[in-house]
Amino acid sequence: MATRPAKATGNPDASPAAAAAPRERPRALRLAAALQALEAAGMCVAAGFAAVATADGQSYQRASGVALTLIAVGTAVVFALFAVGLAKARPWIRTPVVMTQLAIGAWGIYLVKDHRLEWGVPMLLVAACCLAALFTPASLRALNRPPVRP
Repeated sequence: MATRPAKATGNPDASPAAAAAPRERPRALRLAAALQALEAAGMCVAAGFAAVATADGQSYQRASGVALTLIAVGTAVVFALFAVGLAKARPWIRTPVVMTQLAIGAWGIYLVKDHRLEWGVPMLLVAACCLAALFTPASLRALNRPPVRP
């Protein structure tokens, strides 16, 4: 039975066994993925509230309530995809997650200023913890792309 040749990595010292071994993801990166998943779940809750308010006729217009619900569901899906990207340590995920956390922080500040502490404070805490976990040295190393050799 024939076997496939090992893929050339450009590093003559790298063994095929070392290349096949999966990298251990840092605990902080797994924490950031869990927090991003928590935010996705929070958006699902917000979508549920928007759907109930629309169904009860509390929306200014039914079409705007439906649109708000669909936007919240779509945002929850995107947040869930970001969580999966963090869990898999994909290098491209760092910038979207940082931008998401900055936006969530701004929304949290807005809610705290409007005396909605029950929503604003958890948003601020989760965003701050996610950013802190994302910028630990181990997480940065895991999300860095390998250097390109000429």
